[in-house]
Amino acid sequence: MILKLTDAQRRDWLRLARTENVGPVTFDQLIQRFGEPALALAALPDLARRGGRSHIRIPTEAQAEDELAAGAALEARLIASCEPDFPQALAALDPPPPLIWTRGRAELLDRPCVAVVGARVASAAGQRFARGLAADLGGAGHVVVSGMARGIDAAAHEGALPTGTVAVLGGGIDDVYPPEHRPLYERLVEAGCVVSESEPGRTAVARDFPRRNRIIAGLSRAVVVVEAEMRSGSLITARLAAEQGREVLAVPGSPLDPRAKGTNDLIRQGAGLCEGVDDVLRALEGLSGFREPERPRFAGAPPVEPDDALRERVAALLSPTPVSRDELVRATGAPAPAVFAALVELSLAGRADLLPGGMVSG
Repeated sequence: MILKLTDAQRRDWLRLARTENVGPVTFDQLIQRFGEPALALAALPDLARRGGRSHIRIPTEAQAEDELAAGAALEARLIASCEPDFPQALAALDPPPPLIWTRGRAELLDRPCVAVVGARVASAAGQRFARGLAADLGGAGHVVVSGMARGIDAAAHEGALPTGTVAVLGGGIDDVYPPEHRPLYERLVEAGCVVSESEPGRTAVARDFPRRNRIIAGLSRAVVVVEAEMRSGSLITARLAAEQGREVLAVPGSPLDPRAKGTNDLIRQGAGLCEGVDDVLRALEGLSGFREPERPRFAGAPPVEPDDALRERVAALLSPTPVSRDELVRATGAPAPAVFAALVELSLAGRADLLPGGMVSG
């Protein structure tokens, strides 16, 4: 169900999304289980206790109002995943991020998007290629998405500014990093769009960038990696794009340049070769738009209360190596709703990590 939130529902949606140990998967499970975010918030302390934690940090109504006011002061928009103007491409993720902040032209998010990402310490040739590719993609009607980092990201934004570009930030919607990109940021707010899953005023830390990369990939029909060393964050974006069913392309480079190691390896693993805009357009041929998965919103599922024995059996099966939820159902022999409910309780207690794609680790 798609609906516009009331002010109270928006505040509760925000509080639930900002609660300790509530990531996109746990958030989605809670909404499916309880329907209204207010009901999920009321249940959280008891769920966390069942999972083995005596206290869980839930933002107060005042703290949620403060975040909303901070966003309003920036003329930013908060869009919840249940609302009709949430980007269709992100809504198609399983699960989508619960909410995003946007500044600038949010309508760009529902146009066909292609991500162009790559090395921060990029070569002059790589930056020239990214700038030219972004301009050509814009001329072909595509919005270019990137992460506003140094090197390839900045070049891609610059090339696409006249036609439309989106920057996804790891920190808050006002977190300009690197600092020298302040002029670029201001141009993006004016002519493009800036997106963040984090609260305004937040400075990005290392754990924020995988979430940012998931949104970059999630907004895009294809991801093009221009330069990347073997441990580059751009390769994480490419992996996430492949897992999400997006097209992945890479620009080949000299085997003598470490910045080509990652892109050449992507091609070796099956990514499309990109020598220009025509390669991207061919990869996109036949792709249709995204549709939001059929998922209950504000419906509420019948309550399931796992007992202590099942909860501890599930916890004992978890390890740092991710395993599918279906595998846990098979291993316990318990009904799937009971296992999923136990996982939510363990997640709230910090004893399980619910991952996109139906995977779980401990």
